[in-house]
Amino acid sequence: MPDVAAIEEVDLLVVGSGAGGLTAAFTAADAGAKVLVVEKSSRFGGTSATSGGGIWIPNSDDARAKGHADDPQEAYGYIKALIGDDVPDTKLRAYVDNAHKMLSYLGERSEVQYTAYAYADYHMDVAGSRDGWRTHDPIPLMADRLGADFDRMEPPHTLTLTFGRFTWTMEEAKLLLTMSPGAKSLLFKLMTRYIFDIPWRFKTKRSRRLTGGNALIGRLKLSLDRKGGQLWLDAPMVELLRENGQVTGAIVERDGQRVTVRARKGVVLASGGFDHNLALRQKYLPQPTGNWSAGVPTNTGDALSAGTAVGAGTDLLDSAWWGPGFMLEGEDRARIMFVERALPSSIIINQAGKRYMNEAASYHVAGGEMHRANRPDAPTVPSWFVFDARYRGKYMLGQIMAGKPSADHRIPEPMRKILKKSETIEGLAREMGVDPSAFAETITHFNGNAVKGEDPDFHRGVSAYDRHYGDASVTPNSTLAPIAEAPFYAIPIYPCDLGTNGGLATDETARVLDTEGAPIGGLYAIGNASAAAMGRTYPGAGATLGPAMTFGWLAARHAMRVNQ
Repeated sequence: MPDVAAIEEVDLLVVGSGAGGLTAAFTAADAGAKVLVVEKSSRFGGTSATSGGGIWIPNSDDARAKGHADDPQEAYGYIKALIGDDVPDTKLRAYVDNAHKMLSYLGERSEVQYTAYAYADYHMDVAGSRDGWRTHDPIPLMADRLGADFDRMEPPHTLTLTFGRFTWTMEEAKLLLTMSPGAKSLLFKLMTRYIFDIPWRFKTKRSRRLTGGNALIGRLKLSLDRKGGQLWLDAPMVELLRENGQVTGAIVERDGQRVTVRARKGVVLASGGFDHNLALRQKYLPQPTGNWSAGVPTNTGDALSAGTAVGAGTDLLDSAWWGPGFMLEGEDRARIMFVERALPSSIIINQAGKRYMNEAASYHVAGGEMHRANRPDAPTVPSWFVFDARYRGKYMLGQIMAGKPSADHRIPEPMRKILKKSETIEGLAREMGVDPSAFAETITHFNGNAVKGEDPDFHRGVSAYDRHYGDASVTPNSTLAPIAEAPFYAIPIYPCDLGTNGGLATDETARVLDTEGAPIGGLYAIGNASAAAMGRTYPGAGATLGPAMTFGWLAARHAMRVNQ
Protein backbone atom coordinates (compact mmCIF):
# COMPACT_ATOMS: atom_id res chain seq x y z
CA MET A 1 0.00 0.00 0.00
CA PRO A 2 1.34 3.51 -0.84
CA ASP A 3 2.49 5.83 1.89
CA VAL A 4 -0.45 7.90 3.08
CA ALA A 5 -0.18 11.30 4.74
CA ALA A 6 -3.68 11.76 6.17
CA ILE A 7 -7.00 10.08 6.85
CA GLU A 8 -10.44 11.47 6.05
CA GLU A 9 -13.65 9.80 7.18
CA VAL A 10 -16.99 10.28 5.43
CA ASP A 11 -20.22 8.40 4.96
CA LEU A 12 -20.20 8.41 1.14
CA LEU A 13 -17.28 9.00 -1.20
CA VAL A 14 -18.18 9.96 -4.77
CA VAL A 15 -15.46 9.78 -7.42
CA GLY A 16 -16.31 12.19 -10.24
CA SER A 17 -18.35 15.40 -10.29
CA GLY A 18 -20.62 14.97 -13.31
CA ALA A 19 -24.42 14.92 -13.21
CA GLY A 20 -24.62 11.35 -11.88
CA GLY A 21 -21.97 11.87 -9.23
CA LEU A 22 -23.45 15.13 -7.95
CA THR A 23 -26.94 13.62 -7.92
CA ALA A 24 -25.65 10.76 -5.77
CA ALA A 25 -23.78 13.18 -3.52
CA PHE A 26 -26.77 15.48 -3.04
CA THR A 27 -29.13 12.57 -2.37
CA ALA A 28 -26.87 11.18 0.35
CA ALA A 29 -26.24 14.63 1.87
CA ASP A 30 -29.97 15.29 1.86
CA ALA A 31 -30.37 12.10 3.92
CA GLY A 32 -27.94 13.44 6.50
CA ALA A 33 -24.71 11.87 5.26
CA LYS A 34 -21.27 13.38 5.37
CA VAL A 35 -20.34 13.39 1.68
CA LEU A 36 -17.11 13.98 -0.19
CA VAL A 37 -16.83 14.31 -3.97
CA VAL A 38 -13.32 13.99 -5.43
CA GLU A 39 -12.57 15.24 -8.94
CA LYS A 40 -9.25 14.69 -10.75
CA SER A 41 -9.65 17.82 -12.88
CA SER A 42 -9.11 21.38 -11.75
CA ARG A 43 -12.74 22.00 -12.73
CA PHE A 44 -15.91 20.19 -11.70
CA GLY A 45 -18.78 18.95 -13.84
CA GLY A 46 -17.01 16.64 -16.27
CA THR A 47 -18.56 15.92 -19.65
CA SER A 48 -22.00 16.59 -18.13
CA ALA A 49 -21.14 20.28 -17.73
CA THR A 50 -19.97 20.55 -21.32
CA SER A 51 -23.04 18.77 -22.73
CA GLY A 52 -26.53 19.87 -23.71
CA GLY A 53 -27.71 18.71 -20.29
CA GLY A 54 -30.83 16.92 -21.54
CA ILE A 55 -32.25 13.86 -19.78
CA TRP A 56 -34.54 11.14 -21.17
CA ILE A 57 -37.22 10.51 -18.54
CA PRO A 58 -40.42 8.59 -19.38
CA ASN A 59 -43.64 9.57 -17.60
CA SER A 60 -42.41 12.72 -15.87
CA ASP A 61 -44.64 14.98 -13.80
CA ASP A 62 -43.96 17.90 -16.14
CA ALA A 63 -44.91 15.93 -19.25
CA ARG A 64 -48.18 14.87 -17.60
CA ALA A 65 -48.86 18.45 -16.52
CA LYS A 66 -48.44 19.54 -20.13
CA GLY A 67 -50.99 16.97 -21.30
CA HIS A 68 -48.50 14.33 -22.47
CA ALA A 69 -48.93 11.49 -20.01
CA ASP A 70 -46.70 8.51 -20.77
CA ASP A 71 -47.27 4.79 -20.36
CA PRO A 72 -44.36 3.25 -18.41
CA GLN A 73 -45.04 -0.15 -19.93
CA GLU A 74 -44.77 1.33 -23.43
CA ALA A 75 -41.50 3.04 -22.47
CA TYR A 76 -40.16 -0.25 -21.13
CA GLY A 77 -41.25 -2.10 -24.28
CA TYR A 78 -39.56 0.53 -26.45
CA ILE A 79 -36.16 0.31 -24.77
CA LYS A 80 -36.40 -3.46 -24.35
CA ALA A 81 -36.98 -3.85 -28.10
CA LEU A 82 -33.87 -1.76 -28.77
CA ILE A 83 -31.61 -3.22 -26.09
CA GLY A 84 -32.60 -6.86 -26.34
CA ASP A 85 -30.72 -9.07 -23.90
CA ASP A 86 -27.70 -6.80 -23.44
CA VAL A 87 -29.08 -5.48 -20.14
CA PRO A 88 -30.97 -7.46 -17.46
CA ASP A 89 -34.69 -6.75 -17.25
CA THR A 90 -34.33 -5.86 -13.57
CA LYS A 91 -32.04 -2.98 -14.50
CA LEU A 92 -34.32 -1.74 -17.29
CA ARG A 93 -37.35 -1.91 -14.99
CA ALA A 94 -35.44 -0.05 -12.30
CA TYR A 95 -34.79 2.78 -14.73
CA VAL A 96 -38.32 3.10 -16.09
CA ASP A 97 -39.85 2.80 -12.61
CA ASN A 98 -37.51 5.26 -10.92
CA ALA A 99 -36.38 7.88 -13.46
CA HIS A 100 -39.46 10.05 -13.01
CA LYS A 101 -39.27 9.60 -9.23
CA MET A 102 -35.67 10.82 -9.27
CA LEU A 103 -36.65 13.90 -11.26
CA SER A 104 -39.57 14.64 -8.96
CA TYR A 105 -37.30 14.26 -5.94
CA LEU A 106 -34.75 16.72 -7.33
CA GLY A 107 -37.49 19.13 -8.29
CA GLU A 108 -38.85 19.10 -4.74
CA ARG A 109 -35.61 18.92 -2.73
CA SER A 110 -32.95 20.62 -4.83
CA GLU A 111 -32.31 23.55 -7.16
CA VAL A 112 -32.54 21.27 -10.20
CA GLN A 113 -35.42 22.17 -12.51
CA TYR A 114 -36.30 20.65 -15.89
CA THR A 115 -38.95 21.15 -18.54
CA ALA A 116 -40.31 18.43 -20.83
CA TYR A 117 -39.64 19.15 -24.50
CA ALA A 118 -41.20 18.03 -27.79
CA TYR A 119 -38.16 16.07 -28.96
CA ALA A 120 -38.95 12.83 -30.77
CA ASP A 121 -37.43 9.52 -29.67
CA TYR A 122 -34.61 8.36 -31.92
CA HIS A 123 -36.30 5.17 -33.19
CA MET A 124 -39.80 6.16 -34.22
CA ASP A 125 -40.30 2.89 -36.09
CA VAL A 126 -40.13 0.89 -32.84
CA ALA A 127 -43.30 0.22 -30.86
CA GLY A 128 -43.54 2.33 -27.72
CA SER A 129 -41.63 5.29 -29.12
CA ARG A 130 -43.08 8.77 -28.71
CA ASP A 131 -42.82 11.90 -30.81
CA GLY A 132 -41.84 14.03 -27.81
CA TRP A 133 -42.00 14.83 -24.09
CA ARG A 134 -39.58 12.21 -22.77
CA THR A 135 -36.57 14.46 -23.29
CA HIS A 136 -36.20 17.22 -20.70
CA ASP A 137 -34.17 20.44 -20.87
CA PRO A 138 -32.69 22.09 -17.76
CA ILE A 139 -34.05 25.51 -16.80
CA PRO A 140 -31.40 28.23 -17.35
CA LEU A 141 -29.36 29.51 -14.40
CA MET A 142 -27.76 32.91 -13.92
CA ALA A 143 -24.02 32.41 -13.47
CA ASP A 144 -23.56 35.05 -10.78
CA ARG A 145 -25.45 32.78 -8.38
CA LEU A 146 -22.44 30.45 -8.43
CA GLY A 147 -19.93 33.00 -7.20
CA ALA A 148 -16.37 31.64 -7.45
CA ASP A 149 -17.71 28.26 -8.58
CA PHE A 150 -18.49 29.75 -12.00
CA ASP A 151 -14.79 29.77 -12.86
CA ARG A 152 -14.27 26.34 -11.26
CA MET A 153 -16.92 24.64 -13.40
CA GLU A 154 -16.14 23.06 -16.77
CA PRO A 155 -17.23 25.53 -19.48
CA PRO A 156 -19.68 24.41 -22.19
CA HIS A 157 -18.41 22.53 -25.23
CA THR A 158 -18.03 24.95 -28.12
CA LEU A 159 -20.82 23.02 -29.86
CA THR A 160 -23.32 24.38 -27.33
CA LEU A 161 -22.37 28.03 -27.86
CA THR A 162 -23.30 30.64 -30.44
CA PHE A 163 -20.23 32.40 -31.82
CA GLY A 164 -18.32 30.75 -28.97
CA ARG A 165 -19.93 33.18 -26.52
CA PHE A 166 -23.57 32.73 -25.50
CA THR A 167 -25.74 29.73 -24.84
CA TRP A 168 -29.07 28.36 -25.99
CA THR A 169 -31.83 26.07 -24.80
CA MET A 170 -32.95 23.04 -26.82
CA GLU A 171 -35.81 24.98 -28.33
CA GLU A 172 -33.57 27.92 -29.21
CA ALA A 173 -30.93 25.60 -30.68
CA LYS A 174 -33.42 23.97 -33.01
CA LEU A 175 -34.64 27.34 -34.24
CA LEU A 176 -31.17 28.74 -34.83
CA LEU A 177 -29.47 25.70 -36.33
CA THR A 178 -32.26 25.00 -38.80
CA MET A 179 -32.79 28.72 -39.49
CA SER A 180 -36.52 28.27 -39.05
CA PRO A 181 -38.91 31.27 -39.04
CA GLY A 182 -38.06 33.46 -36.08
CA ALA A 183 -34.39 32.44 -36.00
CA LYS A 184 -33.05 35.86 -36.94
CA SER A 185 -35.10 37.70 -34.34
CA LEU A 186 -34.07 35.18 -31.70
CA LEU A 187 -30.41 35.57 -32.64
CA PHE A 188 -30.74 39.35 -32.37
CA LYS A 189 -32.36 39.00 -28.94
CA LEU A 190 -29.65 36.65 -27.64
CA MET A 191 -26.86 38.82 -29.03
CA THR A 192 -28.34 41.99 -27.58
CA ARG A 193 -28.82 40.42 -24.16
CA TYR A 194 -25.24 39.20 -24.22
CA ILE A 195 -23.56 42.35 -25.53
CA PHE A 196 -25.36 44.79 -23.26
CA ASP A 197 -24.85 42.84 -20.05
CA ILE A 198 -22.10 45.38 -19.41
CA PRO A 199 -21.16 44.60 -15.80
CA TRP A 200 -20.76 40.92 -16.63
CA ARG A 201 -18.72 41.70 -19.78
CA PHE A 202 -16.04 43.24 -17.57
CA LYS A 203 -15.72 39.90 -15.75
CA THR A 204 -15.76 37.34 -18.55
CA LYS A 205 -16.49 36.73 -22.22
CA ARG A 206 -18.83 33.91 -21.26
CA SER A 207 -22.56 34.55 -20.94
CA ARG A 208 -24.18 35.14 -17.57
CA ARG A 209 -27.13 33.00 -18.71
CA LEU A 210 -26.21 29.33 -18.33
CA THR A 211 -28.16 26.67 -20.17
CA GLY A 212 -27.76 22.94 -20.82
CA GLY A 213 -25.11 21.08 -18.89
CA ASN A 214 -23.75 24.19 -17.20
CA ALA A 215 -27.21 25.00 -15.84
CA LEU A 216 -27.65 21.42 -14.60
CA ILE A 217 -24.23 21.14 -12.94
CA GLY A 218 -24.48 24.63 -11.50
CA ARG A 219 -27.83 23.80 -9.91
CA LEU A 220 -26.55 20.49 -8.53
CA LYS A 221 -23.50 22.19 -7.02
CA LEU A 222 -25.66 24.86 -5.37
CA SER A 223 -27.85 22.09 -3.96
CA LEU A 224 -24.88 20.10 -2.62
CA ASP A 225 -23.41 23.22 -1.02
CA ARG A 226 -26.68 23.86 0.76
CA LYS A 227 -26.45 20.40 2.32
CA GLY A 228 -22.84 20.78 3.39
CA GLY A 229 -21.30 18.37 0.87
CA GLN A 230 -17.56 18.73 0.14
CA LEU A 231 -15.86 18.82 -3.27
CA TRP A 232 -12.11 18.40 -3.78
CA LEU A 233 -10.64 19.44 -7.12
CA ASP A 234 -7.27 18.25 -8.48
CA ALA A 235 -7.87 15.13 -6.41
CA PRO A 236 -7.59 11.94 -8.49
CA MET A 237 -8.45 8.56 -7.00
CA VAL A 238 -5.35 6.37 -6.87
CA GLU A 239 -6.93 3.08 -5.82
CA LEU A 240 -9.86 1.57 -3.97
CA LEU A 241 -9.48 0.11 -0.49
CA ARG A 242 -10.99 -3.31 0.16
CA GLU A 243 -11.13 -5.15 3.47
CA ASN A 244 -12.68 -8.59 3.96
CA GLY A 245 -14.36 -8.37 0.56
CA GLN A 246 -15.90 -4.96 1.28
CA VAL A 247 -14.83 -1.68 -0.37
CA THR A 248 -14.19 0.68 2.52
CA GLY A 249 -12.87 3.77 0.78
CA ALA A 250 -10.10 4.93 -1.52
CA ILE A 251 -6.69 6.53 -1.62
CA VAL A 252 -6.89 10.00 -3.15
CA GLU A 253 -4.11 12.39 -4.13
CA ARG A 254 -4.53 15.93 -2.85
CA ASP A 255 -2.01 18.76 -2.76
CA GLY A 256 0.79 16.34 -3.57
CA GLN A 257 -0.12 14.00 -0.73
CA ARG A 258 -1.99 10.72 -0.61
CA VAL A 259 -5.04 10.74 1.62
CA THR A 260 -6.90 7.67 2.84
CA VAL A 261 -10.62 8.42 2.54
CA ARG A 262 -12.64 5.94 4.56
CA ALA A 263 -16.27 5.70 3.49
CA ARG A 264 -18.62 4.20 6.05
CA LYS A 265 -21.57 3.74 3.66
CA GLY A 266 -19.87 3.22 0.34
CA VAL A 267 -17.98 4.52 -2.67
CA VAL A 268 -19.73 5.65 -5.87
CA LEU A 269 -17.59 5.57 -9.02
CA ALA A 270 -18.85 8.28 -11.37
CA SER A 271 -15.63 9.26 -13.14
CA GLY A 272 -16.69 8.66 -16.74
CA GLY A 273 -15.47 6.22 -19.36
CA PHE A 274 -12.17 5.63 -21.13
CA ASP A 275 -12.85 7.94 -24.07
CA HIS A 276 -9.42 9.60 -23.95
CA ASN A 277 -7.36 6.52 -23.19
CA LEU A 278 -6.06 5.55 -26.63
CA ALA A 279 -4.64 2.22 -25.44
CA LEU A 280 -8.02 1.14 -24.05
CA ARG A 281 -9.81 2.42 -27.16
CA GLN A 282 -7.53 0.31 -29.33
CA LYS A 283 -8.04 -2.68 -27.07
CA TYR A 284 -11.82 -2.61 -26.84
CA LEU A 285 -13.54 -0.37 -29.41
CA PRO A 286 -14.24 -1.14 -33.08
CA GLN A 287 -11.28 -0.31 -35.29
CA PRO A 288 -9.98 1.97 -36.59
CA THR A 289 -10.17 4.39 -33.69
CA GLY A 290 -8.33 7.46 -32.50
CA ASN A 291 -8.62 10.42 -30.14
CA TRP A 292 -12.07 11.11 -31.49
CA SER A 293 -14.12 11.81 -28.38
CA ALA A 294 -16.14 14.87 -27.39
CA GLY A 295 -15.81 13.93 -23.71
CA VAL A 296 -13.54 15.85 -21.35
CA PRO A 297 -9.88 14.79 -21.70
CA THR A 298 -9.73 13.56 -18.08
CA ASN A 299 -11.95 10.58 -18.98
CA THR A 300 -9.20 7.98 -19.10
CA GLY A 301 -10.82 4.92 -17.52
CA ASP A 302 -9.93 5.46 -13.84
CA ALA A 303 -13.04 3.66 -12.58
CA LEU A 304 -12.47 0.73 -14.93
CA SER A 305 -8.90 0.27 -13.70
CA ALA A 306 -9.74 0.67 -10.02
CA GLY A 307 -12.83 -1.50 -10.19
CA THR A 308 -11.23 -4.42 -11.99
CA ALA A 309 -8.32 -4.26 -9.54
CA VAL A 310 -10.74 -5.22 -6.75
CA GLY A 311 -12.40 -7.98 -8.78
CA ALA A 312 -15.20 -6.18 -10.61
CA GLY A 313 -16.74 -7.65 -13.72
CA THR A 314 -17.21 -5.65 -16.91
CA ASP A 315 -19.61 -5.47 -19.82
CA LEU A 316 -20.18 -3.68 -23.15
CA LEU A 317 -16.57 -2.53 -23.43
CA ASP A 318 -16.87 -2.43 -27.23
CA SER A 319 -19.56 0.24 -27.04
CA ALA A 320 -19.71 4.04 -27.03
CA TRP A 321 -22.19 6.85 -27.56
CA TRP A 322 -21.33 7.30 -31.25
CA GLY A 323 -21.70 10.33 -33.45
CA PRO A 324 -20.21 11.48 -36.78
CA GLY A 325 -17.85 14.34 -36.10
CA PHE A 326 -14.57 16.06 -36.82
CA MET A 327 -11.54 17.42 -35.03
CA LEU A 328 -9.96 20.84 -35.38
CA GLU A 329 -6.36 21.79 -34.76
CA GLY A 330 -5.91 23.36 -31.35
CA GLU A 331 -9.01 21.75 -29.80
CA ASP A 332 -8.76 18.93 -27.26
CA ARG A 333 -12.00 17.16 -28.14
CA ALA A 334 -14.15 16.27 -31.13
CA ARG A 335 -17.12 18.18 -32.50
CA ILE A 336 -20.13 15.90 -32.97
CA MET A 337 -22.50 16.70 -35.85
CA PHE A 338 -25.86 16.51 -34.09
CA VAL A 339 -27.88 18.66 -36.47
CA GLU A 340 -25.92 19.48 -39.60
CA ARG A 341 -26.45 16.08 -41.25
CA ALA A 342 -30.25 16.49 -41.33
CA LEU A 343 -30.23 19.78 -43.20
CA PRO A 344 -31.01 19.92 -46.94
CA SER A 345 -28.36 20.04 -49.68
CA SER A 346 -25.94 17.75 -47.87
CA ILE A 347 -24.94 14.08 -47.88
CA ILE A 348 -22.35 11.72 -46.41
CA ILE A 349 -20.30 9.52 -48.73
CA ASN A 350 -17.67 6.82 -48.27
CA GLN A 351 -14.26 6.83 -49.93
CA ALA A 352 -15.75 5.08 -52.93
CA GLY A 353 -17.93 8.14 -53.54
CA LYS A 354 -21.21 6.45 -52.52
CA ARG A 355 -23.86 7.17 -49.89
CA TYR A 356 -24.32 4.42 -47.33
CA MET A 357 -26.70 5.74 -44.65
CA ASN A 358 -29.66 7.92 -43.74
CA GLU A 359 -27.73 11.05 -42.82
CA ALA A 360 -30.61 12.41 -40.70
CA ALA A 361 -30.71 9.38 -38.39
CA SER A 362 -29.75 9.86 -34.76
CA TYR A 363 -26.08 10.62 -34.18
CA HIS A 364 -25.62 7.30 -32.37
CA VAL A 365 -27.06 5.33 -35.29
CA ALA A 366 -25.15 7.36 -37.87
CA GLY A 367 -21.86 7.12 -35.96
CA GLY A 368 -22.32 3.40 -35.47
CA GLU A 369 -23.06 2.96 -39.16
CA MET A 370 -19.67 4.44 -39.97
CA HIS A 371 -18.15 1.41 -38.23
CA ARG A 372 -20.68 -1.14 -39.48
CA ALA A 373 -20.35 -0.10 -43.13
CA ASN A 374 -16.55 0.12 -43.16
CA ARG A 375 -15.09 -2.17 -45.84
CA PRO A 376 -11.67 -2.37 -47.52
CA ASP A 377 -13.18 -1.62 -50.94
CA ALA A 378 -15.30 1.29 -49.64
CA PRO A 379 -13.81 2.70 -46.41
CA THR A 380 -16.04 4.88 -44.26
CA VAL A 381 -13.35 5.99 -41.80
CA PRO A 382 -13.06 8.76 -42.64
CA SER A 383 -16.16 9.60 -44.64
CA TRP A 384 -16.93 12.90 -46.33
CA PHE A 385 -19.69 15.33 -45.42
CA VAL A 386 -20.61 17.06 -48.68
CA PHE A 387 -22.65 20.26 -49.11
CA ASP A 388 -23.16 23.05 -51.62
CA ALA A 389 -23.35 26.85 -51.74
CA ARG A 390 -27.02 26.82 -50.79
CA TYR A 391 -26.20 25.01 -47.56
CA ARG A 392 -23.18 27.25 -47.03
CA GLY A 393 -25.36 30.34 -47.34
CA LYS A 394 -28.02 29.33 -44.83
CA TYR A 395 -26.65 27.04 -42.11
CA MET A 396 -23.80 26.89 -39.63
CA LEU A 397 -21.21 24.11 -39.72
CA GLY A 398 -18.54 24.09 -37.05
CA GLN A 399 -16.61 27.35 -37.33
CA ILE A 400 -18.32 28.19 -40.62
CA MET A 401 -21.03 30.78 -40.09
CA ALA A 402 -23.80 31.01 -42.67
CA GLY A 403 -22.72 33.27 -45.50
CA LYS A 404 -21.80 33.62 -49.13
CA PRO A 405 -18.83 31.73 -50.61
CA SER A 406 -17.15 35.08 -51.15
CA ALA A 407 -16.70 35.18 -47.36
CA ASP A 408 -14.81 31.87 -47.24
CA HIS A 409 -11.56 33.69 -46.52
CA ARG A 410 -13.05 34.66 -43.15
CA ILE A 411 -13.47 31.06 -42.05
CA PRO A 412 -11.08 30.42 -39.13
CA GLU A 413 -7.85 28.68 -40.13
CA PRO A 414 -8.50 25.38 -38.28
CA MET A 415 -11.73 24.89 -40.22
CA ARG A 416 -10.20 25.98 -43.53
CA LYS A 417 -7.48 23.35 -43.06
CA ILE A 418 -9.99 20.51 -43.28
CA LEU A 419 -12.37 22.11 -45.79
CA LYS A 420 -12.32 21.00 -49.44
CA LYS A 421 -13.86 23.21 -52.12
CA SER A 422 -14.38 23.17 -55.87
CA GLU A 423 -16.52 24.82 -58.52
CA THR A 424 -17.45 21.41 -59.93
CA ILE A 425 -18.57 18.05 -58.59
CA GLU A 426 -15.72 16.30 -60.37
CA GLY A 427 -13.23 18.79 -58.99
CA LEU A 428 -14.50 18.21 -55.46
CA ALA A 429 -14.13 14.46 -55.98
CA ARG A 430 -10.48 14.93 -56.86
CA GLU A 431 -10.00 17.14 -53.78
CA MET A 432 -11.46 14.35 -51.64
CA GLY A 433 -9.51 11.63 -53.41
CA VAL A 434 -12.60 9.71 -54.55
CA ASP A 435 -13.53 8.49 -58.02
CA PRO A 436 -15.07 11.45 -59.93
CA SER A 437 -17.44 9.36 -62.02
CA ALA A 438 -18.77 7.40 -59.02
CA PHE A 439 -19.25 10.59 -57.03
CA ALA A 440 -20.96 12.36 -59.93
CA GLU A 441 -23.30 9.39 -60.32
CA THR A 442 -24.11 9.54 -56.60
CA ILE A 443 -24.93 13.27 -56.80
CA THR A 444 -27.07 12.87 -59.92
CA HIS A 445 -29.06 10.02 -58.38
CA PHE A 446 -29.50 11.84 -55.06
CA ASN A 447 -30.56 15.10 -56.72
CA GLY A 448 -33.16 13.40 -58.87
CA ASN A 449 -34.90 12.04 -55.81
CA ALA A 450 -34.29 15.09 -53.61
CA VAL A 451 -36.25 17.31 -56.00
CA LYS A 452 -39.25 15.08 -55.28
CA GLY A 453 -38.50 14.99 -51.56
CA GLU A 454 -37.76 11.29 -51.69
CA ASP A 455 -34.94 9.01 -50.58
CA PRO A 456 -35.82 5.47 -51.71
CA ASP A 457 -32.31 4.28 -50.82
CA PHE A 458 -32.17 5.22 -47.11
CA HIS A 459 -35.56 6.84 -46.31
CA ARG A 460 -34.15 10.12 -45.05
CA GLY A 461 -36.81 12.41 -43.68
CA VAL A 462 -39.47 9.74 -43.21
CA SER A 463 -39.42 9.60 -39.40
CA ALA A 464 -40.41 12.38 -37.00
CA TYR A 465 -36.91 12.30 -35.54
CA ASP A 466 -35.33 12.88 -38.97
CA ARG A 467 -37.52 15.93 -39.47
CA HIS A 468 -36.89 17.41 -36.02
CA TYR A 469 -33.75 19.12 -37.29
CA GLY A 470 -34.92 19.57 -40.86
CA ASP A 471 -35.57 22.97 -42.42
CA ALA A 472 -39.33 23.56 -42.21
CA SER A 473 -39.16 26.00 -45.13
CA VAL A 474 -38.06 23.20 -47.46
CA THR A 475 -40.85 21.08 -48.93
CA PRO A 476 -42.00 18.39 -49.43
CA ASN A 477 -39.20 16.87 -47.30
CA SER A 478 -37.52 19.21 -44.81
CA THR A 479 -34.27 17.20 -44.89
CA LEU A 480 -33.80 16.97 -48.65
CA ALA A 481 -32.75 19.38 -51.39
CA PRO A 482 -30.42 18.91 -54.37
CA ILE A 483 -26.68 19.52 -54.10
CA ALA A 484 -26.59 21.74 -57.15
CA GLU A 485 -25.26 25.23 -56.39
CA ALA A 486 -21.53 25.80 -56.89
CA PRO A 487 -19.12 25.97 -55.25
CA PHE A 488 -19.24 22.56 -53.62
CA TYR A 489 -17.67 21.69 -50.26
CA ALA A 490 -16.64 18.70 -48.15
CA ILE A 491 -15.04 17.96 -44.79
CA PRO A 492 -13.70 14.60 -43.52
CA ILE A 493 -15.69 13.08 -40.67
CA TYR A 494 -15.02 10.20 -38.27
CA PRO A 495 -16.97 7.85 -35.98
CA CYS A 496 -16.50 10.04 -32.93
CA ASP A 497 -18.23 9.63 -29.60
CA LEU A 498 -19.70 11.47 -26.63
CA GLY A 499 -17.95 8.98 -24.38
CA THR A 500 -17.54 5.23 -24.03
CA ASN A 501 -20.48 3.47 -22.37
CA GLY A 502 -19.05 0.10 -21.44
CA GLY A 503 -17.64 -0.36 -17.98
CA LEU A 504 -18.13 -2.05 -14.65
CA ALA A 505 -21.03 -4.48 -14.40
CA THR A 506 -23.78 -3.27 -12.02
CA ASP A 507 -27.20 -4.33 -10.78
CA GLU A 508 -30.51 -2.50 -10.46
CA THR A 509 -29.25 -0.46 -7.46
CA ALA A 510 -25.93 0.40 -9.17
CA ARG A 511 -23.95 -2.02 -6.99
CA VAL A 512 -20.80 -3.20 -8.78
CA LEU A 513 -20.81 -6.93 -9.51
CA ASP A 514 -17.76 -9.15 -9.40
CA THR A 515 -16.71 -11.52 -12.19
CA GLU A 516 -19.14 -14.13 -10.85
CA GLY A 517 -22.08 -11.71 -10.79
CA ALA A 518 -22.16 -11.16 -7.02
CA PRO A 519 -22.29 -7.62 -5.52
CA ILE A 520 -19.06 -6.15 -4.16
CA GLY A 521 -20.08 -4.65 -0.83
CA GLY A 522 -19.72 -0.90 -0.53
CA LEU A 523 -19.00 -0.24 -4.23
CA TYR A 524 -21.32 1.42 -6.75
CA ALA A 525 -20.77 2.63 -10.32
CA ILE A 526 -22.92 4.93 -12.45
CA GLY A 527 -22.83 6.81 -15.74
CA ASN A 528 -20.07 5.91 -18.18
CA ALA A 529 -18.06 4.31 -15.40
CA SER A 530 -20.59 1.48 -15.56
CA ALA A 531 -21.93 -0.70 -18.35
CA ALA A 532 -24.75 1.42 -19.76
CA ALA A 533 -28.32 0.75 -18.67
CA MET A 534 -29.24 1.47 -22.30
CA GLY A 535 -26.84 -1.17 -23.60
CA ARG A 536 -25.46 -0.40 -27.02
CA THR A 537 -28.47 1.73 -27.96
CA TYR A 538 -29.53 5.37 -27.64
CA PRO A 539 -33.34 5.61 -27.25
CA GLY A 540 -33.60 9.40 -27.22
CA ALA A 541 -31.95 12.71 -26.37
CA GLY A 542 -30.72 12.56 -22.79
CA ALA A 543 -30.34 8.76 -22.58
CA THR A 544 -26.84 9.21 -21.13
CA LEU A 545 -27.48 11.70 -18.32
CA GLY A 546 -30.94 10.36 -17.47
CA PRO A 547 -29.66 6.93 -16.38
CA ALA A 548 -26.53 8.44 -14.77
CA MET A 549 -28.67 10.63 -12.51
CA THR A 550 -31.28 7.95 -11.85
CA PHE A 551 -28.77 5.30 -10.84
CA GLY A 552 -26.83 7.92 -8.87
CA TRP A 553 -30.03 8.53 -6.91
CA LEU A 554 -30.62 4.80 -6.48
CA ALA A 555 -27.02 4.17 -5.41
CA ALA A 556 -27.12 6.86 -2.74
CA ARG A 557 -30.49 5.67 -1.43
CA HIS A 558 -29.23 2.08 -1.28
CA ALA A 559 -26.03 3.11 0.49
CA MET A 560 -27.97 5.22 2.98
CA ARG A 561 -30.67 2.54 3.35
CA VAL A 562 -33.40 4.98 2.34
CA ASN A 563 -36.70 3.08 1.97
CA GLN A 564 -34.81 -0.19 1.71
